[in-house]
Amino acid sequence: MSTRANILIVDDEPVERLTLTEILRLDGYYVASVANGEAALDYLRSHHVDLMILDLRMPGMSGIDVVKVADRVSPDTEIVLLTAHGSMETAIEALRYRVHDYLLKPASPTQILDTVARGLARRQAKLQHKKQAQSALSSQEAPVIVLGDGTRLDFGKRQVESGSTRLSLTPAEGRLLQVLVENPGKVFTHRDLVVLIQGYSTTQQEAPEILRPLVSRLRQKLAVFPDLARRIVSVRGTGYFFEPDEP
Repeated sequence: MSTRANILIVDDEPVERLTLTEILRLDGYYVASVANGEAALDYLRSHHVDLMILDLRMPGMSGIDVVKVADRVSPDTEIVLLTAHGSMETAIEALRYRVHDYLLKPASPTQILDTVARGLARRQAKLQHKKQAQSALSSQEAPVIVLGDGTRLDFGKRQVESGSTRLSLTPAEGRLLQVLVENPGKVFTHRDLVVLIQGYSTTQQEAPEILRPLVSRLRQKLAVFPDLARRIVSVRGTGYFFEPDEP
């Protein structure tokens, strides 16, 4: 009997939903199922889901569209794509996103259970890595750094302040800015930053997709501090660095 993880099945075919549900419930999982991408996202917003088995081709939102939104709504949910032979190329393309495995229809009970077990093990490893990284950061006293132009960065409070202007950052934005500012001139790869900020390792192809939206949001927020924003420099095809203070 398996650990009772929470699994969501998303498929527009009733027979496929029922078959997957019965196989997984018999192995001890909690299982919910929905018929389309919109319902899947509604479920993710209001329920804890450890792993989602997601049909690639459905009316309305495609599986890929669901993956993109799920990445924001429920970033710790592991995703397994369900696909037919005719959409293999699209399934492989989906591996560029936060998808690490797929099942070919029709899948045997053994294939289904093996894939789910691998996905849950992967999720647990990521969460453990993330917990360790966050614990290491929290065990250190968060510094206050004052830049050459007088801008004050309080990483304990996740605030940026200059004159009468004050800006609050999210935890991920604060960790990103702290890593860069504490290492002026050092180029961090996308993969390095994902590990340091999100707490888990990822592929070279996947890392930029995870990091770029975060960097973009941080730069937009820092627009009120233009001198600070411009010092977060992109290195094409590699990553980012923080431009040192001028001597």
